Amino acid sequence: MSLAAPAPDPHAPRFRVRPPANWINDPNGPFRWRGRHHLFYQHNPAAPVHTNVHWGHVSSADLVHWEHHPVALTPAPGGSDEAGCWSGCVVDDAGTPTAVYTGVDRTHTGLGTICLARAADPDDDRLLRWRPLPTPVVTGPPAGLDVVMFRDPFLFRHAGRRWALVGAGHADGTPSVLLYDCDELTEWRFAGVLLAGDDPVAADAFGGKAVGWECPQLYETHGGDHVLVVSLWDGTPCGTGYLTGRLEASEGSRLRLVTRSGGRLDQGRDFYAPAVLQEPGRALMWGWSWEARDDSAVLAAGWAGVLTAPRVVDVHQDGSLRVTPAPELELLRAQRPFASGPGRAPLPVSYDLVVTARDRTMVTLLRAADRALTILLDPAAGTVVLDRSGWPRERAEGSAPITVDVRPGPDLAVRVLVDGSLLELFVEDRATVTERVYRGPGDVAELVVDGDAEVSGWEQVPPRHG
Repeated sequence: MSLAAPAPDPHAPRFRVRPPANWINDPNGPFRWRGRHHLFYQHNPAAPVHTNVHWGHVSSADLVHWEHHPVALTPAPGGSDEAGCWSGCVVDDAGTPTAVYTGVDRTHTGLGTICLARAADPDDDRLLRWRPLPTPVVTGPPAGLDVVMFRDPFLFRHAGRRWALVGAGHADGTPSVLLYDCDELTEWRFAGVLLAGDDPVAADAFGGKAVGWECPQLYETHGGDHVLVVSLWDGTPCGTGYLTGRLEASEGSRLRLVTRSGGRLDQGRDFYAPAVLQEPGRALMWGWSWEARDDSAVLAAGWAGVLTAPRVVDVHQDGSLRVTPAPELELLRAQRPFASGPGRAPLPVSYDLVVTARDRTMVTLLRAADRALTILLDPAAGTVVLDRSGWPRERAEGSAPITVDVRPGPDLAVRVLVDGSLLELFVEDRATVTERVYRGPGDVAELVVDGDAEVSGWEQVPPRHG
């Protein structure tokens, strides 16, 4: 089944990764194998609620044609993952794709185990069958650290060895990322705390709200720095952050991250648990965007959650985040634009819009009698303001305007990707804002650009093969 098949629900994204029905949360194990990108995700195949978590699975040859596959991982009754196959990654282990994931049992209290599952047929480019190993390779957190949250392994290579990160939280409320040496994938050795929340750069970037860091991810930049990505947990998801720095060897051949700078990974309210794929020449990232509407609407729709568009991530010379949409997304653009300059134009349900303002410019995307969804670009001030005030949100974060600060200059460019209810705003190549906005029956979806600006907009359509 193609992800570009028409969706009966106008709020349902057509071109982003999500299952045909029911629940999706964290992206897991982005992986490239035999010419295809594979992407897994947390999935309840029975209902649009967060329970009974399996690993769903899609793959693509071009990042825009996504093919659904059978569920990859299923909880085993009586096993260490009987209450859920939670988040993790996929690696090439001596020629065999291997999932490394969090297993939780019926006594789960925040402490998971680290489990493995191997591709049954490594020669299958679609990796349709997986075989879990019967016992975990790590049964819980290391002794002596008073860890009360332990989950979400992520593997990477550095200095000729394979290492693993695990997200953690400690009894005193300090979040951390634990480090393991796992050069032999079935034998893990605790190698210390890579970084903790009392690191001055981390504390300044994230504040003190999070009591645990989930879904740690690491990628290497073009300049040789590393970027640590974490999801901030305080009992409920509360945002995402990044830290740039250098991996350095410490005592006993252990690694530590010497931090340089950091900040919010995404400025929006509907983005969490990103997963990173390090490729030759670039790093790709996907995140989870949850529903911001009430539970009754979710149950009536029969689906919940979506993954974002793939993003290419790096850092600028000053250590700040660099992020752009993956160039493959341009394959979704219709042959002819629906907008090629300022003015008015009806907006399709899914579109790709680029606006470059040379002066203060107001962009309106959606309006009703008493509200409007707008983006205000001010190059001289170096600000972009996304204002969706008045559009209902059931989540506690509210719907106040979001201001993104960049360097002032003669012009300011944004790119807006909208697919159903998913809105992704890219400000220059320095910031993203991910929000869920649900059109009401009387809302008018019309592009209005008021100001001195260049405008190009394309409907997103099923891409042509070949």
